[in-house]
Amino acid sequence: MFPIHDDTPRLHGRPYVNYSLIVLNVIIFIWEVIRTNFFINELIVNEIFFTYGTVPDHVFQGDFFSLVTSMFLHGGVAHIIGNMVFLHIFGDNIEDRFGHFKYLILYLFWGIAAGIIHSFYAVSVGGGEIPAVGASGAISGVLGAYLLLFPRAKIFTIIMAFFITTVRIPALAYIPLWFILQVVFSILNPEGGVAYLAHIGGFVVGAGVSYLTKSFFPSIFQGQVEPGPNYLKKSKPFSRRLYQDKLYQDNTRHSISQPDIIEGDKYYEILVELKGLRNIQNLRAIFEESTHSLQIFSEGSLKPIVSIPLREEMHISLIQDVSYRNGILRVRMLKT
Repeated sequence: MFPIHDDTPRLHGRPYVNYSLIVLNVIIFIWEVIRTNFFINELIVNEIFFTYGTVPDHVFQGDFFSLVTSMFLHGGVAHIIGNMVFLHIFGDNIEDRFGHFKYLILYLFWGIAAGIIHSFYAVSVGGGEIPAVGASGAISGVLGAYLLLFPRAKIFTIIMAFFITTVRIPALAYIPLWFILQVVFSILNPEGGVAYLAHIGGFVVGAGVSYLTKSFFPSIFQGQVEPGPNYLKKSKPFSRRLYQDKLYQDNTRHSISQPDIIEGDKYYEILVELKGLRNIQNLRAIFEESTHSLQIFSEGSLKPIVSIPLREEMHISLIQDVSYRNGILRVRMLKT
């Protein structure tokens, strides 16, 4: 299984830090290729890896800088392609949620934590003299964070067996399966050439940081995320029969989930999981002051396809954008 992209939209622009990390990794890999004659010159390969890679014995002698430099080294084409694809797919949304600077700090922290966990394990089994390189530990932290923050996301995945096809796999299934495989491989091949404990450690630390942030420090996120009102109970006419217009008769079996409200300094973002809509064109939203709710319409429809009650303290001056993609309805509104 090889992921190609996810369906989680970004809310705060381009992920410049994630792009920069990918570019930096590629530039350093090109330098490795040139310096080692495509890894043929073993003497120079060992010189680079032992100097800038994480050597567990050296870490416990005070060489902590290598925990950072090792994150930007890779041992081959497949190694860097795999890591950069995962970073590109999952890292942008983590940066979008935490913000540029905090994402960079967390990425480095997860990589360092993964390197330390790997070093403890390697020294304990007598492999403290072997260098470890790669961004896998930090990217494993990104995966752990993604699972906690975007469990409903779908991962578009290429499956190659006796045939080649693409499927959408829920993140709630894809990422735990990846984690289980790391644990299994670490047991079956503990002395292999892959630092599985770095993957496991980075993942656990990334998931733990995201859980603590989501549960106790939500203001750290870029735009405060608060659970929306349970409008399925408040909007009974719509929860019982969401699509009364004939255009939506084939959607009557689908339901809507509780929305998330993302609050920034000058805006609100409403995210609603609303699966199964078809024939949706030119969505528009109207703020109805009498009920203090958003009414969502599509082109040619006289009745709203859904009504979303808002909190009383939310004051709206302008509805800036309405979009529907991969089962997620997104409404961006400016504050008064």
